[in-house]
Amino acid sequence: MQEQGIAPSNRVVPDLSDTRTAFAQYSDQGLLRAYWLFRVVGNPLLNSLGKWMSTIALTLRLPVKWVVRATIFDHFCGGETIDESMDRAFWLNKGGIGTILDHSVEGQDDEDELDATKEEVLRTVRIAAEHAEVPFCVFKPSGISRTQLLADVSAGKPLKEKEKAEWQRVEARMDALCGAAHDAGVRILVDAEESWLQPAIDGLVERMMARYNRERPIVFNTAQLYRHDRLAFIRTCHEKAVKEGYIVGWKLVRGAYMEKERDRAEDKGYPSPIHADKAAVDRDYDEALRFCMQHLDRTAIVAGTHNEESSLLLARLIDEQGLPRDHERLWFAQLLGMSDHISYNLAAAGYNVAKYVPYGPVREVLPYLIRRAEENTSVAGQTSRELRLITAERERRRKERR
Repeated sequence: MQEQGIAPSNRVVPDLSDTRTAFAQYSDQGLLRAYWLFRVVGNPLLNSLGKWMSTIALTLRLPVKWVVRATIFDHFCGGETIDESMDRAFWLNKGGIGTILDHSVEGQDDEDELDATKEEVLRTVRIAAEHAEVPFCVFKPSGISRTQLLADVSAGKPLKEKEKAEWQRVEARMDALCGAAHDAGVRILVDAEESWLQPAIDGLVERMMARYNRERPIVFNTAQLYRHDRLAFIRTCHEKAVKEGYIVGWKLVRGAYMEKERDRAEDKGYPSPIHADKAAVDRDYDEALRFCMQHLDRTAIVAGTHNEESSLLLARLIDEQGLPRDHERLWFAQLLGMSDHISYNLAAAGYNVAKYVPYGPVREVLPYLIRRAEENTSVAGQTSRELRLITAERERRRKERR
C-alpha cells in the first residue's frame, strides 16, 4: 500500500540490500538450495556440462526429469500446470508480489500446436480475471505464429495465398487473446522476439492497442532497449497514440538475444541493431523510463529489469512526481528465482511488483531454463550478486540464532 500522508520528499528510498525482507519467504533449507544452485549455474564448465547432459537425457527420454524438476525447474518455474503455478502465486502474494503467468513453451510451427498455445494463454486470462494475485498474463508471438512467417512479414516479403491465409490465422489468434483480456479487464504482455521478427509483431500489437487500450491499458508491447532504435520507436509510438487516442502499454527490458543478434548481423553483413556497450543500453533504458513517466497520461509501464540503479530510478521518479506508489499504470517486474532483493524490498515499500512465473512440461520448458542458466553466467555480476546476497542472509540468520 502507498504511504498515506507522507510528502514525496519525505518518502524513504527502498533499501535493496535488506536481505531479511528479500529472503523472508525462504526457509534455511530453501536458502541453502538456492545457494548451491547459483554456485553451479555460475560455473561456466558445470553449466555447460549440465545443459548438455540435461538436453541429451530428456531427448533420449532418460529418467532424469525428477532431477531437473527438483533443482533448476523448481527454482525458476511455477510448475508444469496452471494449478501448480497458482500455489506459487499464493506464496508470492504473501510477500506482496503479483504473478505473471507465463506458458513457456515456444518454437512450435504446427498449426494445431499454435492453436493449443492460444487456448492455454486464454486459460491464463480466465485465471487472472478470477485472482487478484495474477495482475498480468503474457505470451510470446512465436507461440502463436510460425517463426519464419514472422520473419517474412517483417521483411515485407510477398506472401503466397496459403501464407496470407496463415497470417490471417495469426492475426485472429492475437485478436482473440487481446480481446479476451479486454473483456476480462486483464492486462496482457506481448513479449519481444529477435529484431528480424519484431516489425510484424510491432504492427500487430499497435493495432491491438489502438483497438483495446481506449479506456485503460490492456495490451502491452515490449521494447528491448539494447537495440539502438527502440528509444526513438517509443517516442514515435507515443506520438501515434496521442494522435489516434489510445494508451500505449510498455514492458521495458534491456534484451535477451544480444549474442544471437550480433552474430547474425555479422554473418549476413548488416549493421548490428545492438548498442556497442552496456553504458549506452543503460542510458537508453533509463531515458525510456523518464520519457514514459513524463507522458503517463498516454502510457503504462512495466519495468522488467534486474538492474538496481534503474529500479531505484523509477522508484524515485514515482515519488518525485507525488504519485501513489501503487499507481495502476506503474509496475516493476523480475523473473521468478532472481533478484528477490529488488522484488521484495520494492513491494515492502508499497510499489507494484510482479514476478514472471513460467510453467509447462519440464521437457518443453527446458529451452527457457537453459537461457536462464546462460544469462546468469553471461550477465556481468548477476550470479555473484545473487550469491553475495544469499550468503549475507545466511550469515545474518546464523548471528541472530547465537
